Amino acid sequence: MYDFIIIGGGIVGVSTAWQLQQRHQDKKVLLLEKESVYSKHQTGHNSGVIHAGVYYAPGSMKARFCKAGVSATMAFCDRKNIPYEQCGKLLVATTELEVERMKALFERCKENGLDVEMLDAEQLKQREPNIVGLGGFFVKDTAIVNYQQVTTHMAEEFVELGGTALLNHEVTGLMESEQEVTVVAQHQGAEKTFQGRFLITCSGLMADRTTKMLGIPTDFQIIPFRGEYYQLPAKYNNIVNHLIYPIPDPDLPFLGVHLTRMIDGSVTVGPNAVQGWKREGYGRVNISIKDIADMMRFSGFWRVLKNNWRTGLVETKNSLWKPGYLKMVQKYCPQLTVADLQPYPAGIRAQAVMKDGSLVHDFLFANSPRSLHVCNAPSPAATSAIPIGEYICDKVEEISR
Repeated sequence: MYDFIIIGGGIVGVSTAWQLQQRHQDKKVLLLEKESVYSKHQTGHNSGVIHAGVYYAPGSMKARFCKAGVSATMAFCDRKNIPYEQCGKLLVATTELEVERMKALFERCKENGLDVEMLDAEQLKQREPNIVGLGGFFVKDTAIVNYQQVTTHMAEEFVELGGTALLNHEVTGLMESEQEVTVVAQHQGAEKTFQGRFLITCSGLMADRTTKMLGIPTDFQIIPFRGEYYQLPAKYNNIVNHLIYPIPDPDLPFLGVHLTRMIDGSVTVGPNAVQGWKREGYGRVNISIKDIADMMRFSGFWRVLKNNWRTGLVETKNSLWKPGYLKMVQKYCPQLTVADLQPYPAGIRAQAVMKDGSLVHDFLFANSPRSLHVCNAPSPAATSAIPIGEYICDKVEEISR
């Protein structure tokens, strides 16, 4: 009998397990992950950016968590000798409309207490000789890291504290009684059963399916959005000194195609945002009949398509036609060519969508007497994983009293 069982070995699940074991050293905590390694899905397929919190409403939970997450993540990396680089971010405006949006973002940054500096076109050119724009602003508190390393070190520390972590255990069934929760998992072709007093699920792309296993009524579904990246040739490893981001459209939940310096020294381009047809589809062609059928039966999916069809068509065109994708980058980095966009693994964003077609931008939880389900941990969840884990631990203690 375990006191707590956590499903999901991404950075949010591991952070939660790690902090629960720290708080309750006399309790038995179990972490289950279906893959052979930690953070194989969303955590392992993002840009590796430690975000400062540029985009979030002042005073919001996302803004607070992101700012707290920057310092907590860097402190953890310092303690565990995990390489990271605080290179900073430049947001670049290339049109008059973007200049106006940039000014609003800059004010939001100041309200959030971020260290930012406004730049005119000449100052931008001095900082980034290969970048063009009408202006921009610099965000100091932005860094890059390998989040898979961060997650793995957290998991190792969780085990050192006395926790139990089991990889290659795919959860296939959940049952809840007044006294306990039963978890059924497949491991190397055999069925294994675990009992716990309380269950926490941090299952990302499968968040809606784990709630359904317990019969918890919800009115959301996970809709996958595919983010496609490219990598620049090694000769461009020094093309930028900072991370380069466009000014985003405030009506869309995505940040636009950006140039990202990676911790291994390479530079990636992306991501875009196209409709995914497989929740864990990272290859070039990805189709899942089950995932498509689930979307087709969900009214919110059709409403999202109706509300965003113009954007969807543009993103799909640019996904299929590389010169269109390149054009989004050439706005601020005109020297790149189609030949410079080399293959790189895609990522999948688990976007929670409500039945009315609205995209969930904040935290979303579901619970029963003996379980708490993280249905949506909004971007940037990797940056904020430590404060998110702390918040989940607080909620668990509140529910399970």
